[in-house]
Amino acid sequence: MEPDRRTRVGAYVLCERSGELLLVRFRSVDRWTLPGGGIDHGERPEDAAVREVAEETGLVVELGPLLTIDSTMWHHERHGRPRETHALHVVYAGEVIGGQLRDEPEGSTDRAAWVPLDEARQLPASTILKTVLALRTV
Repeated sequence: MEPDRRTRVGAYVLCERSGELLLVRFRSVDRWTLPGGGIDHGERPEDAAVREVAEETGLVVELGPLLTIDSTMWHHERHGRPRETHALHVVYAGEVIGGQLRDEPEGSTDRAAWVPLDEARQLPASTILKTVLALRTV
């Protein structure tokens, strides 16, 4: 059976403060990632990144430079049919400028936290978090 092929483009933000990273945990699996998510049709990646951070963490961010664009493939099954998802992750640096840290009420993530960098390296991590951590030399 020919797989269902999808492309998913998301925008993410790497926020750091005092040796900690702002991370969120997926609700469905015990895996941590950067705050961010899918870009809506017609939405600018920068706007999606800011919106997603607010939705998932309650924090307001100001974006810095583009850090990386990562590409990965997921092979899985959905409703008994093979699926290939090509995921593109657009990652920006960001600085928290307001808001109050909170968990996402009813979204794809269930936890938001500032995590020390050394601890973040030990967590079960998403592909994009692994990529960003590999870029870090500290």
